[in-house]
Amino acid sequence: MTAANVAEKPKSTIASGGLALVLLLGLAILLNYVDRGAIAIAAPKLKPELGLSATGFGIAVSAFFWAYVPLQFLVGWACDRWCVYRLIAAGIALWAASTIAMGLVAGLTSLVLFRLLLGVGESITFPGTSKVIARHVAPENRGIANSVVAAGIAIGPVVGTFAGGLLVASVGWRTMFVVFGVLTMLWVGPWLLTARRLPNFKAAEKAVPVPMARVAATREVWAMGVGHFGATYPLYFVIVWLPLYLVQARGFSILQMTYLATLGFVAQAVSALVQGWLSDRWTKTGRSETAFRRASMVIGNLVMGGAIIALIGARTPIAIGGLLMLFGAATATGGLNLYAIAQIFAGPRAAGSFIGIQNGVGNIPGIVGPIVTGMIIDWTGLYDNAFLLTAAVCLFSALWWVAAVPKIRPLAFD
Repeated sequence: MTAANVAEKPKSTIASGGLALVLLLGLAILLNYVDRGAIAIAAPKLKPELGLSATGFGIAVSAFFWAYVPLQFLVGWACDRWCVYRLIAAGIALWAASTIAMGLVAGLTSLVLFRLLLGVGESITFPGTSKVIARHVAPENRGIANSVVAAGIAIGPVVGTFAGGLLVASVGWRTMFVVFGVLTMLWVGPWLLTARRLPNFKAAEKAVPVPMARVAATREVWAMGVGHFGATYPLYFVIVWLPLYLVQARGFSILQMTYLATLGFVAQAVSALVQGWLSDRWTKTGRSETAFRRASMVIGNLVMGGAIIALIGARTPIAIGGLLMLFGAATATGGLNLYAIAQIFAGPRAAGSFIGIQNGVGNIPGIVGPIVTGMIIDWTGLYDNAFLLTAAVCLFSALWWVAAVPKIRPLAFD
């Protein structure tokens, strides 16, 4: 074992510095989904004010991923070679500034520009987070650490939907963007203060990284990318289009939409923490961690698909709220297990590169999904076919986890 391997080996428990980093990363993920999803909360007011069609709005949403997806490969490579703590701070500062700037847009062109910059800043989030968890967290604590990330994925839309809806209703969508961006900028200081106290603050610059080409040559990383795609498509569909769907197709007010949408994300957050605890408890008893995570992904995708289909016929607030809670609880399986499984495959030295490739493939739905959905709505005047397409993706993903994802085990890169 090389010196670099020793420096990168996770400790048997989450040390105090590592715990603080994991909690701060959970907060960063929360802010990530607040800021990237704010456009959906603003949509009922922003869309008519800027004169956007459904397709135009889909393009604006998609623009975030035009930068975010291709940069995953570069950012993942960088996280294995440079100081990941500084990279995270720089990325978050950029996305905070971009969020503030979206409160100043005058039309589709400027909206697309700032969405692109937001994608550049947020591209650091998941490769950087997995690099830090792989370095500081041991396998028996992997579930709870990743459940903090998964809870952030869920609580972000909760906070964004609830607080954003109230802000849009009271002070307007432009002020909402400014408030969200300023709050994100305030995160950077505590992160740098915490990271600088770590004895291995610059360890990434000394470690021997796994070549990106070596990671890309494995079947596992591409299989995980496809599995990630299947979990991301329905999540983004709900985050982006649910507010408009509830207001336009079901006739709810913005406040009613806010309360209904929030229910699903609360269920997602609770489910993530419960599943993280269960997975660690399962592992500590000596049972197979990998079997638990694969089964969770299959079941989660099937439940998501069923909830999406049922939403087509739901009319009452109780029915819609219940189905959104079921969908949210199932969605948590992806946020928890996708990154935990990747950390098993990659190990500390290759976590950044592996997650970069996986997350790049897995977030392609962010590019194609909003535009395809917008075109379906413009052509048909209905959301039904968009719901059916999303359910079909969920079914495909469940089958993929059964038949196509290889045996989950640490890869030998040396």
